[in-house]
Amino acid sequence: MQLPLDLKGRGACAEEVSREGQNVALLDLDYSQLQGLFLTSGEPGYRADQLYKWLYVSLATDFTQMYNLPQGTREWLEQIADICTSIALQEIGSRDELTRKVLFALSDGETIESVLMLYDRRNTVCLSTQVGCALGCPFCATGQSGFTRNLTAGEIIEQALHFARALKAEGQRITNIVFMGMGEPFMNYEATWHAIETLTDLRGCNLGARRITISTVGIVPGIERLSQERLQVGLAVSLHAPDDGLRDTLVPINRRYPLKELIAVCRDYVKRTGRRVTFEYALAQGVNDSRQQAVELASLLDGLLCHVNLIPLNPTPTSPWQASSKQRVQIFHQELSSLGINNTVRMRRGIEIEAGCGQLRSRWGG
Repeated sequence: MQLPLDLKGRGACAEEVSREGQNVALLDLDYSQLQGLFLTSGEPGYRADQLYKWLYVSLATDFTQMYNLPQGTREWLEQIADICTSIALQEIGSRDELTRKVLFALSDGETIESVLMLYDRRNTVCLSTQVGCALGCPFCATGQSGFTRNLTAGEIIEQALHFARALKAEGQRITNIVFMGMGEPFMNYEATWHAIETLTDLRGCNLGARRITISTVGIVPGIERLSQERLQVGLAVSLHAPDDGLRDTLVPINRRYPLKELIAVCRDYVKRTGRRVTFEYALAQGVNDSRQQAVELASLLDGLLCHVNLIPLNPTPTSPWQASSKQRVQIFHQELSSLGINNTVRMRRGIEIEAGCGQLRSRWGG
């Protein structure tokens, strides 16, 4: 069916929702579009509020659960709309039960991954924004698999709702979301931001914007755009090297947006928002983990409101690099600290379940 709504400005998600012959993917629609769906079909607009709460508060997966909607309305929705468009193909958990990874099959047969990480006071979900990735970072399983397509807003949201339902059954809820899964969020900005607006909507999931972080490999226009958004979403930048020569190899997009330009836009982001930038630095043995490289990194970030997360590399089967030893990690950490750079050594999570983005998908054959 052709959806009788104005979907301009919604990028890829609009194309998916309005494609001829397909049902409406409800999670692709924002609140006003849901209202339009009801109004153009002769239903009262307040039904949108009822449906919205079923989707994002009650976390319903079936129209038959929506008892306060008239039977005729439920039957109509059943005919023209879908709540879920993906299927959980496989779910695996770590031995310590603190990490859970899910492989989802999308409606076109493509696959993506999402991860739930449990901490003492946080339940963090790591979401994907693309099927594959075009940026080709050689230590990343997703980058090695190539790019297929962008996800729609609904496909992004559905990952979060899957874990929200699981946590609700355990008397818990999602507390944090990080866009650090498959793909580069700023290369799918419209759908990513639409998903964030939905997940933070007071009428639904009501997740605090400050509990959401977008991770980028350094897409400068995306950082500029984020600095002007109304929601106070966090920014993380995958840095991984203190100089252009090495970063060109580890993060090939650096050839387009070199460190001078990247750090400048990060400084501008801090000036505009007053929020610090988090830099992710994956430590690879003998590659980017020397004491001298720590000194160079400190010089690069001097005077910038930031925090560095040091993460021993999560190796992939085809990568030639291995994680830095505990000794080298500690030396790097101590050197940064002595030079005034706030940093934390982050624990690696879910190694035995291949929690690094793209690893399970690659093993499955995606």
